[in-house]
Amino acid sequence: MSLFRKLFGSKSERSERPEDEIKSDERGKYMPEIKLPIDERFTINFKANGGKFLYCEDLNEVYGNFENIIAENKWGDQKALLIDKNLQDKFKNTSAIPSKSAGESAYFLTTCENLIANDGSLLISSQQIFEKKLIELPENFVVFATTSQIVENISEGLRGIKLKNKQKIPTNITTIKHFKSSDEKDFLSYGSSAKNLYLLLLEDL
Repeated sequence: MSLFRKLFGSKSERSERPEDEIKSDERGKYMPEIKLPIDERFTINFKANGGKFLYCEDLNEVYGNFENIIAENKWGDQKALLIDKNLQDKFKNTSAIPSKSAGESAYFLTTCENLIANDGSLLISSQQIFEKKLIELPENFVVFATTSQIVENISEGLRGIKLKNKQKIPTNITTIKHFKSSDEKDFLSYGSSAKNLYLLLLEDL
């Protein structure tokens, strides 16, 4: 069972379980530090960077959380920059209104290459953003990723990209690390202050 499922549980477990049940035991002052599991380290660092993290057990939960993001930001009648055709098919029955123009889009709906545990960043490449610079993309990002995409560090992510793309390695490889919320009262905001980024993380392990 993945750490996320242990921490968050199923929907029914989440509603019944007291908050302090998932807290770790207190350790002695001189005890050696415990190295946290990779998925927990990513979550902690990602949230510390200001990202909004939504763990999803299945695609229905992904779509439900996506609709909450749209409603919260009042993006229902606004377009989404959607470059990835597979992602466009996956979200075709949602409120996403696809556009190929960054200028007329309120947000960028995308995937990523990897989630980097040691600094909470997202590794992306030309597979997601073509040859665009980050500054050319909308301020708001909604990223769909899976738990199997979490890696230890950037070097591991780069090795994975090379292995997956032996014929032609993607260009424009970069990381997104600093995220902000446009409204600290946003119910999805973790209060940190860049790109305003929501991560829809699907459990696939």
